[in-house]
Amino acid sequence: MTSKSSFAAFADRLGAQNFSQANLAKFTPGRIKTELLAGLTVALALVPEAVAFAFVAGVHPLVGLYAAFIVGLITAAIGGRPGMISGATGALAVVMVSLVAQHGVEYLFATVVLMGILQLGAGIFKLGKFIRLVPHPVMLGFVNGLAIVIFLAQLSQFQVPGTAEASGHGMAGGEWMTGLPLILMLGLVALTMAIIWGMPKLTKAVPAPLAGIAIVAGIVIAFGLEVPRVGDLASIEGGLPAFHIPMVPLNLETLEIIFPYALILAAIGLIESLLTLNLVGEMTNRRGGASQECIAQGTANLVTGFFGGMGGCAMIGQSMINVKSGGRTRLSGLSAALFLLAFIMVGSSLIEQIPLAALVGVMFMVVIGTFAWNSLRIMTRIPLTDALVIVLVTGVTVAYDLATAVVVGVIVSALAYAWNNARRIRIIERDSIRTPGAHVYEIEGPLFFGSTDGFAELFHPETDPDIVIVDFMRSRVVDQSALQAIEDLAAKYEALGKTLRLRHLSRDCHKLLNRAGQLMVDSDDDPDYGLAVDYSVRTGAFGSGH
Repeated sequence: MTSKSSFAAFADRLGAQNFSQANLAKFTPGRIKTELLAGLTVALALVPEAVAFAFVAGVHPLVGLYAAFIVGLITAAIGGRPGMISGATGALAVVMVSLVAQHGVEYLFATVVLMGILQLGAGIFKLGKFIRLVPHPVMLGFVNGLAIVIFLAQLSQFQVPGTAEASGHGMAGGEWMTGLPLILMLGLVALTMAIIWGMPKLTKAVPAPLAGIAIVAGIVIAFGLEVPRVGDLASIEGGLPAFHIPMVPLNLETLEIIFPYALILAAIGLIESLLTLNLVGEMTNRRGGASQECIAQGTANLVTGFFGGMGGCAMIGQSMINVKSGGRTRLSGLSAALFLLAFIMVGSSLIEQIPLAALVGVMFMVVIGTFAWNSLRIMTRIPLTDALVIVLVTGVTVAYDLATAVVVGVIVSALAYAWNNARRIRIIERDSIRTPGAHVYEIEGPLFFGSTDGFAELFHPETDPDIVIVDFMRSRVVDQSALQAIEDLAAKYEALGKTLRLRHLSRDCHKLLNRAGQLMVDSDDDPDYGLAVDYSVRTGAFGSGH
């Protein structure tokens, strides 16, 4: 094995596999230029988003910008998917607003620290793997709902500067543009979108979103057009974030206040991050990294809470901008965070001149690229349940929040799956060839809590002959409810003085069954799959743990 440089070894310890010596060779001048330009594009799009989300949470704009910088930097360095972008998000901001209003920003910082600790725990215990339980219809509803949310968030930029921010909730209470300002705003948005659409047909030397922002900004500045600019939202000028211990009492009362918020924020942040990880993975042909992403998000939020940031998670909009601009490695995410810090420290006067219309145009193109348009085409060709799940998750994402939508979608999908499997249980009856006079029930379909009632109705103990054989060759016993159903069936036949024999049950079931186990017929071809229950012969009680 060849020895590694100290830099490569350090990168491996961080989990940054893209910084290994083999991958460093891929950083050609052309690749570095693409990554840096992608990062610059993302940084420009991060500024108004971070400021807007800070207003939503009821905190100073720099609190949102510092969160975007710190969370973006750390997750780019050690996250589970190169190319992903993280920062302050609206999904978290809407949860934070009530905490800040009731207890102040110091409690928010403490909550973000605890949020990070909870996310670190999720990563250490590898809970991120459970994201695989999210069905594809839920994923489609997630991206569709998020596309709509991103679109609606941009509508606040069509309000007269100053009126939206005064309300503290973006669109709430703002005065809408009319007349020439509205026409000019729409025209610049359309021009930006046209540039982004047409630029790749001419050249790919510069990311299309960056070209759109630069060209439209140049037109506005050159002609002195009176349109809303980034500086109209708030000043982004500031310095380096300073270390700051949250000024809250260290007692149980504080924990009671911040823990519910921290738990909700941690769950929302991880769900959005892991779903974005899967989405980016599909676009870049990468897999895995869920637990590493949990650790990265937890570390980022833990640090952010001690540096005056509002916390954050993965941002699907900015991640899409990065990937579509050519960002494929950690360099684009790292450069985006560093460009953002440079904007705050030395480039605020320049960035504040960028017209909001250009950034809105970029985000509108993100909406078009994010929305799963194929879901509309397949809606009539997929099962009705899946179509309803797509619509349901989309609606709940828009009306409430992402975490609620995903949980609702998973529950509905699980119930639909259980119902469909419950209806699959059936039997084939025949007379036994091996045992003259015996009647055979061949079970087909899974036996679990949802199908036990149907299973019991398939038998006729009163009219069956003295010997009955139940064959599970085409079935599978799934849970404790299934075991209990077999026990109850054995009891019925035993009460009538008849013999019940069970064939082709797994070895686990041989051990776990009590009454029916005494009537077991061993077969050479019995299945050997495991059953996720444990049975205590001494107490006769079922429990988890096997």
